[in-house]
Amino acid sequence: MEQDIFYWVTIFLIGFIGSFISGMVGIGGSIIKYPLLLYVPPILGFAAFTAHEVSGISAIQVFFATISGVWAYRNSGYLNRDLILYMGGSILLGSFIGGYGSTVMSEAVIHVVYGLLAALAAVMMFVPKKGVDDTPLDQVSFHRWLAAGLALLVGIGAGIVGAAGAFLLVPIMLVVLKIPTRMTIASSLAITFISSIGSTVGKVMTGQVLFVPALIMILASAFASPLGAKMGQKVNTKILQAILAVLIFATAVKMWVGIVA
Repeated sequence: MEQDIFYWVTIFLIGFIGSFISGMVGIGGSIIKYPLLLYVPPILGFAAFTAHEVSGISAIQVFFATISGVWAYRNSGYLNRDLILYMGGSILLGSFIGGYGSTVMSEAVIHVVYGLLAALAAVMMFVPKKGVDDTPLDQVSFHRWLAAGLALLVGIGAGIVGAAGAFLLVPIMLVVLKIPTRMTIASSLAITFISSIGSTVGKVMTGQVLFVPALIMILASAFASPLGAKMGQKVNTKILQAILAVLIFATAVKMWVGIVA
């Protein structure tokens, strides 16, 4: 009984940590929770989740974490409607394709896809982003069809690993589309929520979700994501970019070490 309690507390803490950082830097949190769920339980002596189970739990949790994060930003003025509509619609389609198609993939392939996405995101986060925060929010513009096309590709890859793709969307929005940092963080949470609909439906339809661990992660999200979003509105944008860059880089390194080993 005591061991069971410790197990569920561990799952809750993984969800809490991932969701807090999710709300703060505008990601769904899978880039953090995926490796934590994969590696922490067996390190502590519990049964390991499979890659399919981890991606399924992550997909459900991201859905609820991003709802909480967007709600915290609802009156901030940082949500860009056009950006959300164009990228959200495309990533929804892509994430459903990836989430549904992942059932025919091996665990090794899912790990490699995740590692490639994380590596690409890490490289992009270290590209200089000079002047990205100089544009007034009411004058922000972007290439709409480029944004939609990139979101579709991100959605397919993210759906495969049960993520919503924000860890790759954020650097794309900062580096390619030149969206200011706080608008990127707020809008990416909304886009990530839309994306998570597709990946969640795909994972549930193919039986890749363990509902009890997912429920515990959802409860953690309800508390942690709004707290992280409020913190993110107060922290300097350069610090937010640095936190996200370090997280993505560390995760990419960890995943590739595991893949090679």
